[in-house]
Amino acid sequence: MFPRILFLLSLFAATAFAQQVTLPLPRLLTVMPMGGQAGQTVEVTITGENIEDVTALTFSSPKITAKPVAENKFAVSIAADVPPGVYDARVMSRLGVSSVRAFSVNTLPEVVRTKANNSVETAMPLSMGSICNATMTTRAVDFYSFQGVKGKRVAIECAAAGIDSRLTPVLILADAKGGDLKVNRTGGLIDFTPPADGTYLIKVNDLTYQGGARHFYRLALQEVAGTGPAPRQPQTATVSRMSWPPVGLAATAAANETEPNNKQAQKITLPCDIAGSFFPAADVDTFEFTAKKGETWWVEVASERLGLNTDPFVLVQQVKDGKFTDVAELYDIAPPMKTTSNGYSYDGPPYDAGSPDVNGKFEVKEDGTYRLQVRDLFGGTRSDANNIYRLIVRQAAPDFSLAGWAVHMTLRNGDRAALS
Repeated sequence: MFPRILFLLSLFAATAFAQQVTLPLPRLLTVMPMGGQAGQTVEVTITGENIEDVTALTFSSPKITAKPVAENKFAVSIAADVPPGVYDARVMSRLGVSSVRAFSVNTLPEVVRTKANNSVETAMPLSMGSICNATMTTRAVDFYSFQGVKGKRVAIECAAAGIDSRLTPVLILADAKGGDLKVNRTGGLIDFTPPADGTYLIKVNDLTYQGGARHFYRLALQEVAGTGPAPRQPQTATVSRMSWPPVGLAATAAANETEPNNKQAQKITLPCDIAGSFFPAADVDTFEFTAKKGETWWVEVASERLGLNTDPFVLVQQVKDGKFTDVAELYDIAPPMKTTSNGYSYDGPPYDAGSPDVNGKFEVKEDGTYRLQVRDLFGGTRSDANNIYRLIVRQAAPDFSLAGWAVHMTLRNGDRAALS
């Protein structure tokens, strides 16, 4: 009797274990090139994991279609009226539909780098108003060249993280001999007006000199008219944190900052909603107001949550007899909840609910004049008018926040799972 019971228990355990085994998930890892021009057809090559017997390549727009031309190769046709943007690409394989990979659509002509260009002598020429698709090699620097015209402003941008790449790009503008003129290690954009006609070089490398098939990038070169913000390529934004604009933020601010206001304070009244920018480099915007004893004011700065790579900081000071006394220093928004410890979201959300933006309060101890300074801690050497912010100062009032998240789970036909 005992052996029979033992056999049944063993059979039950084996059956239960078998029910927990799942098939591998198909993952689409790369699409090369990573995008195309609206109105054109481009041949792309895909790579991935567990994507055997691929039968179709589909996109989140019905106006982007693909036809197989060889194993893991497709002719992708982009309709002329497809808006510039980042679209989802998936493949249908023997194991089902794959994960998504970004596919960009733009209006500029596109090329693919096909030869090594790791020196000044082998720099790849780029036409003005074009995009180059390339993959970074480990421990290498990619060189490109273009013809600059004196006084004609150009924008050079390297899209990477916003198109699902592992590359952390360092973008360098150099003279014809390779001497550095401008460097961007954070935003992937260089705004440049050539001081003279001639050949200029663009150098691209990974911040830690990593490389490989998943370290791809799209390098855009185009002329810019006027003095407005430089155009950017369509990119996605990370959602590993609460990076959306604050709830209730008006589409247009009630007022704008007025330069110069670095040392000469701009007078305002509270409450306020002001639009400004961290421009030029090392910009400090100063605002002055009066407040009464006992008042409590909340100060909020939205910039990183507008999708920008910024880190705002606010200093509140009391102005008395020509002297400035610090009242409050306001830094990052702390996450109200601990993020998941295992990546499966069972013990917390999968995102960081904090932000480098500012949301804090200060209490007025006595009647008088006060001033508030706003700066970007990342802006010491950056001169980008696109780095905008919204400054909102309001009186303290009760409020609440609500968070929800999905729990990781993989189910196929016939599978079951219990949640509590």
